[in-house]
Amino acid sequence: MVLAAFVLNEWRARQPIMPLRLFASAERSGAAIARLLFAGAGIAFFFFTTQFLQGVYSWTPLQAGVAFLPMTLLQFAVALAVPRLSRRFGNATLVAAGLVLVLAGLTWLSTLTADTGYLAGVAGPLMLIGLGQGLSFGPLTGAGIAGAAPEDAGAASGLVNTAHQLGSTLGVAVLTAAGAGAVTLTGQVTAAYTGGAVMLAVSLLAVLSLVLPAETARRRTSR
Repeated sequence: MVLAAFVLNEWRARQPIMPLRLFASAERSGAAIARLLFAGAGIAFFFFTTQFLQGVYSWTPLQAGVAFLPMTLLQFAVALAVPRLSRRFGNATLVAAGLVLVLAGLTWLSTLTADTGYLAGVAGPLMLIGLGQGLSFGPLTGAGIAGAAPEDAGAASGLVNTAHQLGSTLGVAVLTAAGAGAVTLTGQVTAAYTGGAVMLAVSLLAVLSLVLPAETARRRTSR
């Protein structure tokens, strides 16, 4: 109800905070949907992985933090190459490739058991997720503001940030509820990973069906 009232107000306002014309672009609309779901799965991933490392492995907070280091280093390294890759392949291709990697990592994590070792069942998925996040995060932001008129650039950027923040909040809430029915902590965590994988699959579908075709058409007309 509140969201409907906000949309109606923005439609009628002379100088809206969020011009609805931003959604006329399939590329930006798809990027907003993908960003919301990507952020939701990503924030929930950090939350539930930390729960698993400390609650199942009985690791200290410091140990749990260090466990994310391989993922972080790979994400940083890949992100350095993104500007060059984006010029060659386009934002949508990088986002799609990154989402596939993150989806593979979360699907792998969903097979965890209490007896799974860190190297065998956690480090590998974390590395895939690091690669995927490094590939997709920046290009997804670029797709969210692509083609916006100069007067709409600030609003387009704000829409990207709003989608991210909203996705982060909804992701933890929805995936916590998804895992609430499990008896053990491991069961709760793996159920949340499965739900996150579903969110990423929908995010990937939005990129392939909306962002990629629109970006391809825009790049052709700009040549």
